[in-house]
Amino acid sequence: HEREHDREISELAAQHAEEMEKLRAELKEEQRHLLDELQQQMAATHRAEQEQAQLQSQTLHSLELEALRLTLNNLHTSQLELTQSNLRKEKETALMELREMLNDKRAQEIAILQSRHQLEWERIKEQCLKEKDDL
Repeated sequence: HEREHDREISELAAQHAEEMEKLRAELKEEQRHLLDELQQQMAATHRAEQEQAQLQSQTLHSLELEALRLTLNNLHTSQLELTQSNLRKEKETALMELREMLNDKRAQEIAILQSRHQLEWERIKEQCLKEKDDL
């Protein structure tokens, strides 16, 4: 029974590891996607800045465009951090749920084993009393 319990725990741990690996892969993919998008938007902003600088040589206008680029960069960085935070929270919640599930299952198995142990002990006790009476 303990081996079965250990096997179930191993299976759950393997499932957990697999789910964690999947979550990590999803997070990396989303980070890559956001970084690609950010790079594309930054490149587009940069091209727009260069064209605007060529059309207008005024320093004030160039500074406004740089401020816009920085704002966009900060916005995307904040967006990426928020996504990472949300994924981290989801992962922690999933881990907590799994831990609670494992603890509940373990408590049930302990209760079953204690009940079986009590029944076996009573059976042996009755058998001993019967054998004592027979003697």
